[in-house]
Amino acid sequence: MQIKIQNGIVDLSGTPILKKIDIEINTESKIGIVGRNGCGKTTLLRLLSGELSLSKDNPDHNSQYIISGKPIIGTLNQMAFKDNSVTLLDEIRNAYSEILVIKEEMDSLQRELESNSCPTIIERYSLLMDTFTNLGGFYFEKEYEAALKRFGFTDEDKKKPLSDFSGGQRTKIAFLKLLLSKPDLLLLDEPTNHLDIDAVTWLEEYLQAYKKAVVIVSHDRMFLDKTVNTIYEIEHGKTNRYAGNYSQFAQQKKIIRELQKKAYEEQQEEIKRLNELIEKFRYKANKAAMVQSKIKYLERMELVEPPESYDSKQFHADFEPDLRSAKDILTVRNLEIGYTHTISTVNLNVERGQHIGIIGGNGLGKSTFLKTIVGILPSLGGNFLIGNNVKIGYFDQQMAQYSSEKTVLDDFLDEFPTVTSFEARSSLGAFLFSGDDVYKTVNMLSGGEKVRLALCKLFKKKPNFLILDEPTNHMDIVGKEALENMLADYSGTLLFVSHDRYFVKKVAERIVEFNRASVNCFNYGYDDYVESKSKAAAIENLSIKTETPKQKKTYTTPAKEKAKRERAIKKCENLIEELETKLAELNSEIGKPEVFSDYVRLSELQQEISETEEQLLSAMEEWESLSE
Repeated sequence: MQIKIQNGIVDLSGTPILKKIDIEINTESKIGIVGRNGCGKTTLLRLLSGELSLSKDNPDHNSQYIISGKPIIGTLNQMAFKDNSVTLLDEIRNAYSEILVIKEEMDSLQRELESNSCPTIIERYSLLMDTFTNLGGFYFEKEYEAALKRFGFTDEDKKKPLSDFSGGQRTKIAFLKLLLSKPDLLLLDEPTNHLDIDAVTWLEEYLQAYKKAVVIVSHDRMFLDKTVNTIYEIEHGKTNRYAGNYSQFAQQKKIIRELQKKAYEEQQEEIKRLNELIEKFRYKANKAAMVQSKIKYLERMELVEPPESYDSKQFHADFEPDLRSAKDILTVRNLEIGYTHTISTVNLNVERGQHIGIIGGNGLGKSTFLKTIVGILPSLGGNFLIGNNVKIGYFDQQMAQYSSEKTVLDDFLDEFPTVTSFEARSSLGAFLFSGDDVYKTVNMLSGGEKVRLALCKLFKKKPNFLILDEPTNHMDIVGKEALENMLADYSGTLLFVSHDRYFVKKVAERIVEFNRASVNCFNYGYDDYVESKSKAAAIENLSIKTETPKQKKTYTTPAKEKAKRERAIKKCENLIEELETKLAELNSEIGKPEVFSDYVRLSELQQEISETEEQLLSAMEEWESLSE
């Protein structure tokens, strides 16, 4: 499969959105699309899906859209549910329709073989078995079970009809079905939105192992770092290709722009020097030949283009809290949070100047906790205490996405009636509301613009304790970087909830983790948190819960521990080698002509192959854990 667009233009309602698109997608491409909000990223996905076509208004413009083969292209908006009475499990299994059809025919042929050892039936069965194996027929059930669990669906949920799920849950189900159906080209638009960290981690692992093409539009920088190997940036309506993930792209772009700027400036200096030389000697007869030579040299010179202005406008707010708080900002003791029943119980101490990030799965009470301590929801038990001189500034998505026919300027002035119009426009300008933008109504603003307006008003109040719930939703990458820089310089206290791991990594000095069992506090940042979780998982995998007779106490050293681990790794490697040899022998035997006519032995071999593959997978997982 190959899709190639050259010199592509897309107009929407007569407005050029994409001016020069050059992109190539091959069978196993892993591509990330980045750019500012409104630059045309989603438009490019719609073009690739066939929903939009290249503009043909200019006959002199040579645009090409080339597709080889007949690729199946998958997008989320294609995943409509035909029957809402179908259970979640049956709907997800429909993603494996090809495997299920093959399995049904194989079962039918196996029943026939019990009474008829026809070579034609045996040959057909053998061909189906090869296809079934190649499609992952022995693993598909384990695959969707893991996916459902990581996306937060329980065993009880599997039995429910689709009509019982909320809109957000139905979107998750459709998304899962799209992923598991494995189209030739998977087009994903902001796939990590509204997914918790556990689901995002599963999605990263799934896409890393995906054997077909993926194109992702995302503002999640860590997600792009882990899933793609090529970046296309849309800037000024054009695409620029960079090899590598997001971090490599950011570094390359900076270097390329600096080199181009340097080359341009050096050439301009050389042109200036030559022109001055020409003017100096233009009217001297003995220098005529030299002057003509320099003129021709300038005419033949291939000009270096200046680097295009980078659309890097960022909002900013240089402010300090107008009140110094007490040292103890927030003390939480056995605080039970929830609406009608307790979801989680929280214990936490927050001191002046600390920046604390709250992470964890959906539905575990992260936002509920913030709403409780700011007084929006009552607690169900326990208590909390806000310190002296604490001035809270609270932000959540619902507050930012309100409707109003007021202009941006009037909306701001209504909240700060003592501020002059000039001061208001200055504050709004710092958050990129300049010129006539301040006369837009609030209802005309995009999601990202509404977030900027809410943050502008929040920071104008100069709180000393910021409590933020998912502040980066609807922001593009440049916006996220701007907020990261602001919060990193903020001398006040910060408590925030976010699913954006890159944002958490850059801003949080401490981590609070909500999980189903408890709420845990870690007195270090995100990188150390991830490392500690990895070590804990490795230790858990190493521990073998078996009853052994009480033995004499022994003393170990790091050298002994290392030797013990190396022996365990060697044991795993030997087991893997044995299982691979056994699997090869079984596959060799199943291909022998004499086995074709013995359906009983054929069935036994298939069962043995399946069990050996399971054992091999388990051994390899254990080897990976030990090696880590």
